Amino acid sequence: MKAKPQLEQSMLEEQIRAALSAHWYASAAGDANAEHDIYDDDATCDYPQSGERILGRSNLQALRSHHPGKPAGFEVKRIIGKGDLWITEYTITYQGKVAYTVSIMEFRNARSSRNTVFRGSLRAPAWRRQWVQQMA
Repeated sequence: MKAKPQLEQSMLEEQIRAALSAHWYASAAGDANAEHDIYDDDATCDYPQSGERILGRSNLQALRSHHPGKPAGFEVKRIIGKGDLWITEYTITYQGKVAYTVSIMEFRNARSSRNTVFRGSLRAPAWRRQWVQQMA
């Protein structure tokens, strides 16, 4: 298999980064149509913590559009990636509770073909306070 020329790879990565920026901006704005433009029609989205898999962009958009507690806050902390694998770390606020979230997206032709989302909102146990600092 031939490696992609460096310039072509760089242009593809710029295209993916722009698509991710548009995706997260639309997510924060509540624009369900623009938010899902990033996905292939046959994309898969996994939520490992709840054991759910959503098949297809239309099902993913329908699920997110019917969420009873629409997000009240959304903040991207960082986006890192290379080639076809990109990770976004962000916080999302549902009903006054902040959830730290990681989205791992795999791309095919500059569109996400697979997304795995890990969301955490666990409370730290009191016994370990002496060794940690509380994050804002």
